[in-house]
Amino acid sequence: MRIVLVDASRVALKIVTGLLEARGHNVHSFRDGPEALKYLASYSTVDALMASAELPSMTGLELCWEARLLSTPRRPLYIILMSSNYDRHKLTEALDSGADDFIGKPVMAEELYARLRAAERLAATQHELFRLATTDPLSGVMNRRAFFEKGESICAPAHSVQPLCAIMLDIDHFKRVNDENGHGKGDEVICAVAKIASEASETVGRLGGEEFAILLEGSSLADAARSAELARVAIAGLRFETSAGPLKVTCSLGVSERKPGESLDLLLKRADAALYTAKQNGRNRVVTEATEVSSMTNETWSSVIRSNTRSLKSELCPHVGRGRDTAR
Repeated sequence: MRIVLVDASRVALKIVTGLLEARGHNVHSFRDGPEALKYLASYSTVDALMASAELPSMTGLELCWEARLLSTPRRPLYIILMSSNYDRHKLTEALDSGADDFIGKPVMAEELYARLRAAERLAATQHELFRLATTDPLSGVMNRRAFFEKGESICAPAHSVQPLCAIMLDIDHFKRVNDENGHGKGDEVICAVAKIASEASETVGRLGGEEFAILLEGSSLADAARSAELARVAIAGLRFETSAGPLKVTCSLGVSERKPGESLDLLLKRADAALYTAKQNGRNRVVTEATEVSSMTNETWSSVIRSNTRSLKSELCPHVGRGRDTAR
């Protein structure tokens, strides 16, 4: 674990740091609360805070309270308050101030290790619960809620100067895939398409059924259109084995570029409008807000895509057969 240790005593810091490092923990020690708090705010990878109740500048209870405000579902933080005053009132104060645990001073090695093992178990559970709450169980990409939360943070004023494009992707005639080949094969198609979409960006969400949304930070409209076209050709190159022979699928994609100060909803609505145009004009194509992107003929790109497709087909999707979609 990555642990921030705070104690006014150099001797105590040295002793506890030695105990922690002996078990492989990464320790960052401080003698002052505000300094430790500044470090916690700067590094979201810290797993735990161990703070003495007796500190200069701010008390250990105040540090617990301020540190708890930094903790979020994406960034769990386990807080242990240390004190030589090990009475019930002090324990209650610590827990009410945001601490998860309380340990007496001087710190005993075996008790410390046992409490940290409990912290690791809780952290593992929190990370798994967060993963389950934010991940689409079939495709493995973000679910709708997680995608919009991430997208809204990207569209926040602090990031507004960065170029941002959106791609809306919809699998063509997906209802026919399910009706003619069964939902298990439809699940396999969803997983394969999600994998290709994830190669375009880390911010990919399954909004429902066979529809995906992709956000491309720092990309111009032309760059996003090229990424969409690469995805379209890769998906068109997929082959799925069925009892009736190989199954091929295509997709339609719409691309939009964020205007200054525009919300995520408006950005996606314009990409969705472009997607609708692609559907109306025959499917299996990319349409931007301004112009349609024709099918690629570049042999180099096609060669790369064929190579990626062969690699993709050799991998099994671990979620196949778990989901059931009512497809269009």
